Order: sequence, then structure tokens, then C-alpha cells
Amino acid sequence: MAAARRSIRVTPRWTRSNGFLANKQRNGASSPCHRPPTAAHHGHLEHAVIAWAPSIVMRNPSLNLPQLLLLPWPLASLATQFDPLTYVNPLIGTTNGGNVFAGATLPYGLAKVVADVDGQNTGGFAMDMSNVTGISSIHDSVKHISAHFLLACSLEASFRIGDRKVHYRASSVVAEPGLFGIELASGVRVNMTVSEHASLMKFTFPKSKGSHPLILLDLTDLWQSRQNASILVDEKSGRMVGNGTFLPSFGAGSYQLHFCVDFAGAKIHDTGVWINNRAGTEPKQMYITRGFNLFYLEGGGFARFSPGPDNTVTARVGLSFKSSEQACGSAEREIPNPLQDFDRLVKTAKDAWREKLSPISVKPGGADKNLLTSFWSGAYRSFISPQNYSGENPHWDTGRPYFDSFYCIWDSFRAQHPLLTILDPIAQTQMVQSLLDMYKHEGWLPDCHMSMCKGWTQGGSNADVVLVDAYAKNLSSDIDWELALEAVVTDAEDEPLEWSYHGRGGLQSWRKYKYIPYLDFDPLGFGTNSRSVSRTLEYSYNDFCLATLAGGLGKHDMREKYMHRSMNWQNLWKEDQTSVIKGKDTGFKGFFQPKYMNGTWGFQDPIACSALGSFCSLTSNPSETFEASIWQYLFYVPHATSSLISLLGGDDAFISRLNFFHESGLADISNEPVFLTVFLYHYAGRPGLSAKRAHQYIPSSFNNTNGGLPGNDDSGAMGSFLFFSVIGLFPVAGQNVYLINAPFLEEVSVKSPVTGKRATIRALNFDSAYKNVYVQKATVNGKPWTRSWIGHELFTEGWTLELTLSNTESDWGKKAADRPPSWTS
Repeated sequence: MAAARRSIRVTPRWTRSNGFLANKQRNGASSPCHRPPTAAHHGHLEHAVIAWAPSIVMRNPSLNLPQLLLLPWPLASLATQFDPLTYVNPLIGTTNGGNVFAGATLPYGLAKVVADVDGQNTGGFAMDMSNVTGISSIHDSVKHISAHFLLACSLEASFRIGDRKVHYRASSVVAEPGLFGIELASGVRVNMTVSEHASLMKFTFPKSKGSHPLILLDLTDLWQSRQNASILVDEKSGRMVGNGTFLPSFGAGSYQLHFCVDFAGAKIHDTGVWINNRAGTEPKQMYITRGFNLFYLEGGGFARFSPGPDNTVTARVGLSFKSSEQACGSAEREIPNPLQDFDRLVKTAKDAWREKLSPISVKPGGADKNLLTSFWSGAYRSFISPQNYSGENPHWDTGRPYFDSFYCIWDSFRAQHPLLTILDPIAQTQMVQSLLDMYKHEGWLPDCHMSMCKGWTQGGSNADVVLVDAYAKNLSSDIDWELALEAVVTDAEDEPLEWSYHGRGGLQSWRKYKYIPYLDFDPLGFGTNSRSVSRTLEYSYNDFCLATLAGGLGKHDMREKYMHRSMNWQNLWKEDQTSVIKGKDTGFKGFFQPKYMNGTWGFQDPIACSALGSFCSLTSNPSETFEASIWQYLFYVPHATSSLISLLGGDDAFISRLNFFHESGLADISNEPVFLTVFLYHYAGRPGLSAKRAHQYIPSSFNNTNGGLPGNDDSGAMGSFLFFSVIGLFPVAGQNVYLINAPFLEEVSVKSPVTGKRATIRALNFDSAYKNVYVQKATVNGKPWTRSWIGHELFTEGWTLELTLSNTESDWGKKAADRPPSWTS
């Protein structure tokens, strides 16, 4: 009985003005455990481990993938004739540092189940042939927030991660939207799928006479951030409930995650708890803490089974950030019949993914299968995060949808959020509202937020850009734009005591000196005192976005104030600064440089923090630029590129610098600040060079292979860059501007989920060899269009943009009046 059940508490003793707005104005445990049973006493011990922090059966890209069904064009657009999921490969980016989440999830789903490996990739699973350590049911696309692991292991009774980890068979991996499957070297097969708040796993153990397969729940996460945890195992049913407190992987504070695990399909043989490599059937409850010296213990619960003829055990894992009761309730409601629900869940997930991708239609017969798979997979990954945690926020409840896992906005504001504005404006509206809720309850907007925790700020206050991008494109009338303005002004004027995880730092100096000084003295707040160059540049653009919002809301004095402040980037321009690579002068003079409070210059080599220099992180070796070189930040004045062009000596000088940047090895397309530089030729009147530059990176760095991303996907950022590049439009985030380029597809259309109107981008003289990459002329709805850019009305009003292509560059988009809008002081 429960009253007689003993529990143990284990405490060790040892031991991250012109076209900018859409047309309308808006206002808008001390006692020891028994030793684990041994084969000599209880027969063979096959075991699996359940990972409670919290797939798709997807084929390895090296195997044959489904072929595209070629249909006459309008039939190919019908959902009954064309299935975009045949072109989604979740394994793209599972090597080469892509850090993608390759497992089973619903769009924006809380539950994300996949086999975790101990290799360098941190999205959970990687096709790097490292060891499987467990199967966990909650992840982010960039890193683990895994809490406990479900793993089929060897016949030995090994409980700790280092002892139980096992290789997997690469050819067995199956990954599709809504399903993940894998076979371990031990012969155990695991298939997985999900609902919104729960996962369902089917373990098929190899037949072994007299064996009792074991499933082990581990109260840990992969980077061992767990602070304390508890578990209670029900003796009869085997149900395991409990929770753990963990640290975010890129932020401050802690979060608590609760679990509820149930088993079906096999009779329970015995249950118990374990600590390190000792286990016993009594007691059934355990608490673990880190102790005064932070010594880490591994522990959890286990259940052994007497399997039926098919040797299969099904496990259902419910999850909640609020309570175990809520985790159990969600699991029971969403997966009421674990033995019958697997196929239903897979179908439901696939249908949800088809619905999310349904706005997109591609005319067949143009681009090859490799590009199409990369394209659709990029769109798919853009819907994985942020995550819908509605009803799961333990800190506040507004009664409306709540999104978290903005990981991180510095990465996602440039392309992913603009893409969601097009493909899923309802969800993007809810994300903007969630950011405003964070402002109301936490005081400032975040630059990063995950697992209900504040994440580290990488540069400026770039949630400002997300809000203003939504405003400029008239995203929704359901957003409180006056509150949005208040939030953005707070970022610009009120420095938090701890500005390393929200708001801005150095605001006293920003106002006084009109730049962020090198080694700034900041008595108002605390943060990482570095990145003075990149913060100056980002704060400048953040202020421009503020000015845009203020002007749109009729606050013209405020607009003028922040528009002028947006030109502060010029104050770090050192006109005589040169750049040397391997002892040779590059021949370019004039770069941004750090500056002291007294106005004298500091120094950072312009190639530092580049692929030709050394990597700069926020914590290990902070510099005056964040994760990118001064060469790279040279081009980050998206509101005033024409002023930058003048500063550099005109169009030809600007193009010469941009060419050198992309051709010398300085440009790192694996990092988001490079995205816009691919298309900056538009501002110098040479949009054809932007199209040509895009082909430098696609498909060489973006393709349908396991290593088919140049680096960290950053919650869909890389896939979004690819998507925009392929359709021939690239957003200037924070502005109602898309830069027009020759598309990689003959024809693509996007139906607005809100207005129901369909935008079409069509390429005439398209050739799949991509020799014709230069726009000769353009029309919109049949009328000439001389501008090299277009607004969001293309999507909301359902315009048709038709581009006539050739293999030679033309004068289209060259005139000053046809270039993208740019502010000059």
C-alpha cells in the first residue's frame, strides 16, 4: 500500500518614407539500493531506457526516396495529386553541425521525440554513427532540453549513460514528418510518434527465452544540468510520474519539467528505482539533489516485462511544464488507446504537416529533385520552432496561445519570422503577442527565450525587428501596436539591471557618445561588456525600426528622434583602417573599429572572428563583434545601405568590397549575418549579381544530404534562407521590402492563409541549368515593374510577378529610383 511504501532521498556527499510600410496606416536519497537483478537470478536482462525530457519513419537519404509525380500544372497543385511530404527529408542537417531536430513532432509541437546520440550534434539525433544514449520526448531544434531518456539497450543490466549507450544501424533509420524509427545494434527496434503533449513509442525486443525486457527512465538531461528530481513508480501498472529541475542551455534561471509514463502490450514483471549502477524493487520512490558540492548522480526508475508473442512493449510519455497530473491528463486525452493509436497519430501528424505546407505550390518539371527536397525540407523546418506551449506556462496565463522557444531571435528575425508571416500569419501573430506578453510580465522583450527561461542576448534588441516587420507588413489588427511601441521604447531607453538576457546595455553611453564604447563603463546595469561594434550597428537598426513604428502610429517627433539615432553606426567608421590577410594588404581602406569613451580608437583586426581568423563566442573569447568579423558587420546597415555605399566610394567600390568578401573566404554562409549580404548588390543597381551570388551557395552549401546545411540550422533560419532564395525574393527584415531575384523554380505560388489570394512568381525563359539568372524585365499583373524590390502586398493581394530571364545582365533595377529604399541623413 502507498502508506507503507518507502522512499529514498539521494543527496551526494562528495563530492545560452519611402516604401518601408505597407500601404495602410494602423493604430492600432541516502539509503542504499539493492543490486540490480542478474541473469543468474532472474534470467537475461534486455533493457531499454526511457528519457522523459521528452518520429517519423524516414528513409536515409542514401536510400531511394519517393519520386516526384509529374502532373500537368494545375493538377500538380492539388493536395489529392501531390504530396509535399514526399519531398521532406528531416535528416538534412544531421551531420556537419546542422543541429536539426530529425524526430517526430507536430508543427510548433511541445512533444518532440527522437533517439538521442552522444555525438557533437545537439538537436537530439545525428547521422554520425555515434552512440544512442536514450530516446527523449522534448527538444529544441538547436539544443537539448531533454530530461529523461527511453532507450533499448543490451542484455546487460547497465543503467548509467556511459555503460548503456549503444550504436545504431544507419540503414534502419526512418524519418518522416510524424514518425521516427531506428534499430539499435542490440537488435531492439523502436518506432516513435507524437501528439501535442505526449509521445508514443513501440519497442520490439529480439526474442530471447526466459528474458524480461527492461525499460529504464533516467532523471537526467544530456548535458547534466539537472538540479534535483523525483520519481514515483506504481508497483502494479508500472506508471512512472515525477519531475526534474533543469538549467536552460543558453540562458539564465531554471525550469521544471514533469512527466507521466505508462506502459502497454506486456505484463509487468517487476518495477523499482536505480541510482548509478545499483537498482532494486524497493523502494518505489526516489528524490535526487545535487548536494552542496554539485556532485552529479544518475538515477531513475525501471520496469521489467513479460512480453507477449510479438515481444513488443509500448510506452506513452506525457509532458508538462506545470505538473505530473497535467502530463498524465494530456497523455490520456491525446493518446487514450496506446496499443491502437500509433497509426492514427502518425496520420494526424502527417495531415497537420500537409496543412502547414499547403499554401505552397510548385510547378513540376523545372528544378531537380535534390533542390526540391531541400526547398520543401527548409519550409518544413521553419514550422518546428518556436513552440506552442499554450496552457503550459507556469508563470502567467493570458487565456490565449503562448509560444516559447525563441532560440534565438538574433538568428530567426532575418528570414524565419518573415517566412512565417507569409506561410502562417496566424501563428506569427500569436508569436508576436507572446513576445508582448513576455514584455508585460518580464519587463523587456527577449532576444532569446527557451523552456520558460530568459536566454542570452547576442547583440541588439532584435525582438524589436520582429515586431516592426509584422507592423510594416500589416500582419494583424489583433496586435496591440501601442503596447508594441511601449515595449520597443523600453528596450531603447530603460536599461535593465541584468541586460545580458533582455533589453539593451550601455544606454547611458549610447545617448551620450552616440556609440557603444570599447570597455564601456556602465553603472546602470550588468552584462557581457563586449561586442561594442556589433551592438552599435544593431542598436542603430533597432532604433530605425522603432522610428518606423512610431511614424506609422503618428508620433512624428519620436520618429525623427530615433531616425537620427539610427545613424549612430557612422560614429565607429575609421576611414584609414586597412585590412591585411596573411601579410598582404587587401587594398581596401575604411572599416568599423571599436572606440574608447574618450574618442580614441581601439583595434580589432577586421578578419578576426571570421573563417580566416578565429571563432568568437559570447563567453569563451568575447570580442567587439559577435560571431562574425568586422568585414561581415561592414555590410549591416540595412536601413541605410545607400549611405554606406557613399561612404565606401560609390557603387563600384561597394561591389568590389562585396565581391572580395564573398570570394576570399571571409563570408560564412553558416551564420545568419551573411544572409542579406548575398543580395546587397540590389542597392548598387546590380540585382543580377545578387542572383549570381545566390548560386555560389545553392546547392553547394544547401542540398539533400545528411550534411546538406552549411552549419547550425538555428531553429529553421537556414531553411528559411534557402526558401526565400529559391523563390526569388529575399526579405529585408523590419521593412516592407523583398528583393527580387531570378528564382530557382520555373513557377511557384503561395496562397495567403488569411486573404485566400494566391501570389505567383513565374520565370520566363527558365532553364534548369541556371544559365539564365539575370532579370531582363519584370511585370506585376501584366504591367511593367522596374523596381528591383516589391512589398508584402504581393502575398496579401495575390499579385503575379513575372520575370523574363536571360544569360546576360541587363539594366533592370539599375536606376536610383528603382533600387530598394534606403535612409540617408
